[in-house]
Amino acid sequence: MAREERDFYLRPEDEQQAFLEQTWCNECMEVDLGMKNPKEYEENGRVFIEGECLKCGNPVVTEVVDGVDEEDDLEEF
Repeated sequence: MAREERDFYLRPEDEQQAFLEQTWCNECMEVDLGMKNPKEYEENGRVFIEGECLKCGNPVVTEVVDGVDEEDDLEEF
């Protein structure tokens, strides 16, 4: 399935801010460094937001999972 561009800025402002702040950078190996220049797209039925790490400038990608409660997502062992 082809990559379909979406408009990140159609999301509510508080949601945009959360995606821009709550990040993980594989290069810096740190959480919540933030991202700039967000681009949202859908690929293979999954939605992603891709931007640049504010610290090192490398790509940061977040998968958007709508309607998932963090507590429901935890597995007990």
